[in-house]
Amino acid sequence: MTKQDLIERITETMKIRYDRAVSKADVSALLDALGDVTTDRLKAGEDVPLPGIGKLVVKAKAARTGRNPKTGETIQIPAKHVPDFTPAKALKDAVA
Repeated sequence: MTKQDLIERITETMKIRYDRAVSKADVSALLDALGDVTTDRLKAGEDVPLPGIGKLVVKAKAARTGRNPKTGETIQIPAKHVPDFTPAKALKDAVA
């Protein structure tokens, strides 16, 4: 699914399910703003709840030793923080 497909699906769902007409430009702006807010909050170390979908959190990954697959040389991989998604129970049940 592309961003354009998502925008079209959301506008159709808003018309049918919620009896509200929203423009594709408004939905696109909302998705862009959601991305901006999510990035800002995750950078600040906060969780980002997505009601009915799940939750985005930041996880810490410890430093570790790895191996360069090309040369076989041992390398040190530094510690880092990565985003992680935990799906909501309702989403897991719907997909199963």
